[in-house]
Amino acid sequence: MLLQAVLLLLLRCLASTLGQYELCKSLVSTDEGSVWEHYACQPKAASMKDHMRIRVDPPGITCGNPPERFCTLENPYLCSDECDASNPDLAHPPQLMQDRERNGLITYWQTVTWRRHPEPLLANISMSWNKSLELTDDILITFEYGRPTIMVLDKSMDYGRSWQPFQFYADDCLDAFNMPPKRVRDLSPANITRVICTEQYSRWVGSKNEKNVKFEVRARFVVFAGVRLENMDNLYTRMESMKGLRDFFTFTNLRLRLLRPALGGTYVQRDNLLKYFYAISNIEVPARCKCNLHASQCLPIDGNLQCQCEHNTTGQDCQRCKKGFKAKSWKAGSYLPAPNGTPNTCTIAGSPSGSNCECYGHSNRCSYIDYLNIVTCVSCKHNTRGQNCQHCRVGYFRNASAELDDESVCIECNCNQMGSIHDRCNTTGFCYCKEGATGARCDDCLPGYYWKQGCYPNVCDEEMLLCQNGGTCYQSQKCICPPEFKGVLCQHSRCEAGKDCSGASLPHLSTATLLLCTLLTYLQATLTPH
Repeated sequence: MLLQAVLLLLLRCLASTLGQYELCKSLVSTDEGSVWEHYACQPKAASMKDHMRIRVDPPGITCGNPPERFCTLENPYLCSDECDASNPDLAHPPQLMQDRERNGLITYWQTVTWRRHPEPLLANISMSWNKSLELTDDILITFEYGRPTIMVLDKSMDYGRSWQPFQFYADDCLDAFNMPPKRVRDLSPANITRVICTEQYSRWVGSKNEKNVKFEVRARFVVFAGVRLENMDNLYTRMESMKGLRDFFTFTNLRLRLLRPALGGTYVQRDNLLKYFYAISNIEVPARCKCNLHASQCLPIDGNLQCQCEHNTTGQDCQRCKKGFKAKSWKAGSYLPAPNGTPNTCTIAGSPSGSNCECYGHSNRCSYIDYLNIVTCVSCKHNTRGQNCQHCRVGYFRNASAELDDESVCIECNCNQMGSIHDRCNTTGFCYCKEGATGARCDDCLPGYYWKQGCYPNVCDEEMLLCQNGGTCYQSQKCICPPEFKGVLCQHSRCEAGKDCSGASLPHLSTATLLLCTLLTYLQATLTPH
């Protein structure tokens, strides 16, 4: 018991030394013994520079291939500096934007000069992490030889498939982007997520006096948490209650669009274009892994950051429940109530907390499908089917007047096999009929059709398809013709021109005529000499 008490004390001391939401669980003592108590948790903030993958566009924008000279804005006619990609001492590749500079030596990536003016000098710097991240402090970009006159910071939340502007930068916002200039301090709690254009970091003050361009995160936090961020509970409460606030600081990729280089506070001097270029020595992105408040650690695994998930969750962002736990029970953790939040732990499949196995009372058994990571109902009753027994079986349709948990929620279509294409019906119970058939169950015929184990087009009728030459229509199926006529509608005479019709008329000879013919034949045979 003494050892257990000491262990509990140590855990509580550890919890008190950790920052807010940095502990996922703690061992607490109850009347029934020690149990784990779970909390909403998130990883510590860190510099994401070491995990950043950088790509620059367009191809050939990096200087040095071929080698070229360049000047500086302070010494525009002393063009003795050189960029040469084949010489390690003179090369300025993209990876120098994220290296750890040692011995006070500043290293930087640099573009080609603006020698093709007036064609714009454009460069894109894309940063990716293959992971959802949340900003925790200001993004800081350090430029050498002057900050750009015009640039845009974009972000993506879907790994670079789509982009949206994060902030615009220009020495004249109205001229560059048709936007009035603003600072973050001008924003209020109601519009803190507004995308603004700022002139604060683009006007010329000398390349050595001010090198940094910021995307201000801390100033936005201050609006809710106070100047010294002493009221973080209020910030976290706003993260939960204010739509779009948390997403505003979330990203998977960032992109710098450099649209016009530093000009030295004047217009472009066409007689010396070698002093216009971009150069970046450092990019700092303070952030934490987004783990949906289900992890306190985030580690690089196989080259990618991975949340170390708790609360029975899994996935790179702890975005789903582990195998054997209810997929539909997943929910992001919550910062509320302060100070420990709500973990929203995934529940075990088939546990009482998910009554009726989430099958609307049509099944009490569930099965976990590993490769889909879903829990699905098994052996749905009452003619239902689907992951949650929420659909009707083939051959049944939804009873619109019944609730999903009603045993009579599905009604049989009862389609006529002869008149319907198959035994399925639409959502209103009407079967899919063959040509000529009609009715909810396809057991009747449209006008112009007759029923004979299915619907067939009329051969004859009393309106349009009249039997001719004295013929009569029998049940719309055939014409019964007089003996001297034939055809579907009795339209042809049996005695056609040039043919002997005696055979056709024999059946109509009178009895007297037949007797006379017989007598004449007998007399002829008697009188004929032998």
